[in-house]
Amino acid sequence: MIFNGNEFSTGMNSQHSTSKKSLLLVSSLVFLTIIPFYLFSTSLFPLPSPENDASDLRNKEIVKDCDIFSGKWIPYPDGPYYTDATCDLIDQHNCMKLGRPDTEFMKWRWRPDECELPLFNAKRFLELVRGKKMAFVGDSVGRNQMQSLLCLLASVTHPEDISHRYAVDTKYFKRWFFADYRFTLATLWSPFLVKSRDADPNGHSLNSMMSLHLDQADEAWASEIQNFDYVIISGGQWFFRPLIYYMNGQIVGCHNCHMDNITAVTNYFGYRMAFRTAFKTLQSLKNYKGITFLRTFSPSHFENGPWNEGGNCIRTMPFTTEEMKLAGYELETYLTQVEELRKAQEKGRKRGLKFELLATTEAMLLRPDGHPNQYGRSPHSNETVADCVHWCLPGPIDTWNEFLLYMMRREAWRSFNESLQRNIT
Repeated sequence: MIFNGNEFSTGMNSQHSTSKKSLLLVSSLVFLTIIPFYLFSTSLFPLPSPENDASDLRNKEIVKDCDIFSGKWIPYPDGPYYTDATCDLIDQHNCMKLGRPDTEFMKWRWRPDECELPLFNAKRFLELVRGKKMAFVGDSVGRNQMQSLLCLLASVTHPEDISHRYAVDTKYFKRWFFADYRFTLATLWSPFLVKSRDADPNGHSLNSMMSLHLDQADEAWASEIQNFDYVIISGGQWFFRPLIYYMNGQIVGCHNCHMDNITAVTNYFGYRMAFRTAFKTLQSLKNYKGITFLRTFSPSHFENGPWNEGGNCIRTMPFTTEEMKLAGYELETYLTQVEELRKAQEKGRKRGLKFELLATTEAMLLRPDGHPNQYGRSPHSNETVADCVHWCLPGPIDTWNEFLLYMMRREAWRSFNESLQRNIT
């Protein structure tokens, strides 16, 4: 835009001069607003091109608030993003490699009631996390999601396993580095989130008694976490085993321990306190500035008996929303987590920390067909218990990372808008 210098000379009418100055100011503000918006939108929300997937045409929905967690599973004949043949990073949940005969469980997609959930775009995800670090904190179901994400991202660039640089136990503490994007993906195994130890005189087993110090975060993750930009925290099935609870070094109760001299409490007590301590720990770390996502309880689907009495999961189709509703202990477990997250959100605002809800429970309650059952581990393993807790890869757990990308993009959009408003005002 070119202006005639004579228009601003001393002899011009003052009202006309003021008007021109106002026009210049407005034009400048518009220019400064449009340019960063254009740069942001073209990097995170590019215009559709022949190389983009079909969901890009629907990605305008990302700027709106939508309850992506309420919906239903619909047939999706195109199938999964990857297979055991195209991804060499799947280990114990490689159901097809281990002999699962049916494939229909891989041909469903989650459809929210209010909007479309975009397909996972690995390039877009990697651009969002360029130069950053992400950690999955929790039990092996969290590691299950991390492996799903590995396979989704490996379609763009293959990561390097750098676990040995950071941990001795590289089975439970994994780190992968995507060099092209300087992105680190880690899993920090901590099934209780708080300090724990074996308390069973008969030694450790799948259902042995353990002691939890509910007011002390597990150093396995707490000592590392302030270096991460995104933290996905979760926990679930371990809290159903016999547990003795400690606070301030004193026993305050136990769950399913059957000891006459200890007060019996429900598992929800320990579950609530573990998440409360985890969130407080994140809030107390001076250098932690990451975004925390609570990935909610992942239901199991044992039928024909409990897990340790021959229970299995042989279904090959999802439930409909009419057949299965979130209720009972699954609902109570879910609500316990959400209540603690809400408290963390309120306290986090004072420090500028964000705690987000990744509510996978309702969707996964409808997927009894997605578990490994007897196809989740090596056929040479001595373990005879069916796996109706973890999820096949590929499978419905890939939807969790569709959720995650949606939320990360929405958060990036909100942060951009907040920054823009601060610059304007």
